[in-house]
Amino acid sequence: MAQADETTRSENQDTEFVQFWNEVLAPKFIRFRHILVGGLTHHSEAVFPQLPVYHGDRVLDVGCGFGDTAARFAEMVGPEGEVVGIDCCDAFLDIAQAEIAETGLKNVRFMRGDAEVALPEGEFDFVFARFGTMFFANPTAGLRNMRRALRPGGRMAHIVWRDPKDNPWLSMAKDIVLQFLPAPGEDARTCGPGPFSMADEPTVRKMMEIAGYEQIEFRRVDAPVLIGHDVQDAIEFQLALGPAGEVYREAGEEAEKKRGEIEGALAEAIRRQTTQTDGIVMDSSSWVISARNPAG
Repeated sequence: MAQADETTRSENQDTEFVQFWNEVLAPKFIRFRHILVGGLTHHSEAVFPQLPVYHGDRVLDVGCGFGDTAARFAEMVGPEGEVVGIDCCDAFLDIAQAEIAETGLKNVRFMRGDAEVALPEGEFDFVFARFGTMFFANPTAGLRNMRRALRPGGRMAHIVWRDPKDNPWLSMAKDIVLQFLPAPGEDARTCGPGPFSMADEPTVRKMMEIAGYEQIEFRRVDAPVLIGHDVQDAIEFQLALGPAGEVYREAGEEAEKKRGEIEGALAEAIRRQTTQTDGIVMDSSSWVISARNPAG
């Protein structure tokens, strides 16, 4: 049976970003899991078949969330391999542990940790992160820790969002909300730099080089994403999470007073999007960034 490693860090030792994930974002991510996991199906199908993961490998899944990617890796590496999922959010790990136990997979374990602070060193053939490295407060340090977790010659891949203009599913709602509310101030409480912090290829390539990687490659993936089962679901998602959600949250009482107007404007824009049998979809675009730890 999969096992979860308990953290020895007390709550007051967590960074403010880790505290924000646990205190504010976790309940919202759980509520909109159908979008944040199920809505990314097309991205996963475009990425996973090309990952250099083989039978018997040891894989580290950084920012493993609800454990869906860890479960997929567990099937890929087989019983002779092992997958370790790490996340800083207690609620995510509780769900991941419970659901992995139901699958019968015995080659997965989870641990609570902050990839920017420390990761196991020199133990893995492959290290992966899906839409998590964008929130590193110190991205070079986090990427370096991911490299150090690799064996010599080991590979890594992380997925990040490209430019806002290529991701209207996130940027459109923010543009609308900013018509009614002020932009968040510099003192706004956040979960880190944000979803577009690694959109610029030259900047991220330099981070990767400084972190010690070689054979750095960027591959663009364009795929539709689910933004809600219906218009109201999509509106509630946008006002709870992402760039629009941050604007709305930081505006406080002013946002609540204008919620009716904001919802009306969002509904008009969302109704213009493509509707499929499972809900409303919009365009998105990501980078799949891969690299190698030098052999020595």
